[in-house]
Amino acid sequence: MRFSKPLLSAGVAAVALGAFALSSVGAEAATIKPAAVVTALPAAKSGKAAPTGGTAKTLVLYDTTGDYGWMGEVYATQTANLSSHFGSWTAAPVGAYKTGDLNAYTAVIYVGSTYDEPIPAAFLTDVAATTKPVTWMFDNIWQLTATGRFAAEHGFTSGGFDFADVAEVDYKGQKLTRDTTNKSGIMNLSITDASKVKTLATAVRPDGSSFPWAVSSGNFTYVGEIPFSYVTHDDRYLAFADLLFDSLGDTGVTADRHRGLVRIEDVGPDSDPDELKAVADYLSSEKVPFTVAVYPRYRDPKGVNNGGKAQDYTLLSKPKVVAALKYMQSKGGTLLMHGYTHQYGNVANPYDGVSANDFEFYTAHVDANDSVIYDGPVAGDSAAWATGRMLASGLVFAAAGLGTPTIFEFPHYAASAADYQAVNTLFGKRYDRGLYFPGVLSGGKLDYSRQFGQFFPYVVRDVYGSVVVPENIGNIEPEAFNNHPARVSSDLIASAERNLAIRDGVASFFYHPYLGTDYLKQVVTGVKAEGYTFVSANTMLTTK
Repeated sequence: MRFSKPLLSAGVAAVALGAFALSSVGAEAATIKPAAVVTALPAAKSGKAAPTGGTAKTLVLYDTTGDYGWMGEVYATQTANLSSHFGSWTAAPVGAYKTGDLNAYTAVIYVGSTYDEPIPAAFLTDVAATTKPVTWMFDNIWQLTATGRFAAEHGFTSGGFDFADVAEVDYKGQKLTRDTTNKSGIMNLSITDASKVKTLATAVRPDGSSFPWAVSSGNFTYVGEIPFSYVTHDDRYLAFADLLFDSLGDTGVTADRHRGLVRIEDVGPDSDPDELKAVADYLSSEKVPFTVAVYPRYRDPKGVNNGGKAQDYTLLSKPKVVAALKYMQSKGGTLLMHGYTHQYGNVANPYDGVSANDFEFYTAHVDANDSVIYDGPVAGDSAAWATGRMLASGLVFAAAGLGTPTIFEFPHYAASAADYQAVNTLFGKRYDRGLYFPGVLSGGKLDYSRQFGQFFPYVVRDVYGSVVVPENIGNIEPEAFNNHPARVSSDLIASAERNLAIRDGVASFFYHPYLGTDYLKQVVTGVKAEGYTFVSANTMLTTK
C-alpha cells in the first residue's frame, strides 16, 4: 500500500482563537502539539530574489509582543517567501523600526497580527508620508488612520471587525474559499470618500451581503485579515499572492501567463515498469514535459509486503525499473531526488516503515483520531546526517546511469531546518511545499512544536535560500484518508481555475503512477482547457 504525503497548509489559527491549529491541504491531517509561549527578540533577516523574479526591495515588518507574538514571525516568513518572487526582502520586528528605514526599500509590507502592538511613531509617520507602495494586513490600522491627514488623503478610517462566517472571497471573477473555523474577524473599514478607495476583493457573508476584503487607495493597500490562516488549495490566500504584483512591482512578465506542471510521484526500485512507461507514453503524446520523483533505495524492514521477511535493495538490482526510468527521460521526463529511502530506520514513521509510505527526514505518528501528528526532527538529525543520505542517494542514481538529479523533493514535504540547509547547499533547488519553524526568520531558538507549511502559486526563493518550483493544486486521492476527503480530477481542475486569478500563476500537481492513466488524462485535459500550457520544472527556473 502507498500513502500520500501528509501536507501542512500555510494556515495557522488567528490570535483571537488562542490556539495554534494547522489546516492541512493533503491526504492526511497534521496537528501541532501545544507548547510554551516563545518570547522572541528577533533581528532582521534578508533574502534574495527568485531567479526569475523582479527587482523590488521589500521591507517586511511584523509584530512580536503579547502571548501570541510568535505568530508575527510565522506570518512574516510566509510573506517573505512570496515577496521573493518580486525581488529581495528584509524582515524585522516593527518595534525595531527607526525614522527613515523605509528609504532603503522600494516597498513595505506590515503584518498586523497582534491587537494594539506598540507601533513606533516613526513607522506611522513614514508610512503616512511615503509615496512608495505600502501593504498593511489586519490589526492596528486604527493607529495609522489616526495619524495626521491619512484619513482625509486616502478616504477611509478604521472600522470594526466583522465576525460573520465568511466562507467566500470574490476576486477577479473567482470565488475563493475561506475556512469559517477562523473566528478572528475581518476588518470592515469606514469608507469616508469612495472616490479615493478601490475595492480589490470582497468578503461575502452567509446571507449574500458583502463588504471589502482588500482595498487600495493611492499607494496604499489594505487587507482586512491575515491571509495565511486556515489556508486550503482554493483559499483567499491566492488573492493576496496576486495583489503583490501591484504592490511590489513588475517581474518582467508583460501579460498574464499560466503554466502547468506535473510530477510523477513516489517512484522507486519497487515500481512497476509498465506503469511508468504508460505514464510516459501518454504525457509524451500530449507534448507534456514532466518530472519524476525518485527514491533509489527500497526498504521494508518489517517485511510488511514480503510475508514478514525484510527487504532492502536499490535501483541497481532492478534493471527493468532503471530501463523504464531511462525511457521516461527519453519521453520528456526529468528525474529529481525524492530522498534516499523515503522512510526512516526500522520504525513506523508513522505507518509501517516501508519506502514511499513513511517520512524520511522528520518524525510523525498517527493519533487516536486518525490524524498525522508531526513530532519533530529524527534522532541524530543534522546537516551532516542529511547530506550523507543525499550523497548516498546520488551515488545510486549515477551508478544506474541515470545521471545525478539537480532538484530535490523532501519525502512527505517534511524536514528540519538543518535538512533544508543541507539541500540548499547541495542543490539550491527544490520542487515541493516548504515546512517552516519559528526561529528560522528571527534567528532565535527553533520551535519544532509549531511547524507550519506553505505552498506557492509561483516560483520563490524561500527563507532557507533555495529556489522552489511550486506544487499548488495537490494530487488525486480517490478515497478519504487520515481525516481528509477524497480529491478527484474535478477538484484539481477547479483549483486550477481559481489560480487563473494569479498573474503568472501555475497549476502544478503530482500523480502516482499506480493509479493508471485515466485520472491523469482527465487532469491534463482539464488543466489545458483552463488555458494552461505545460512546461518543465527547469523552465520555471530559467524563463521570465
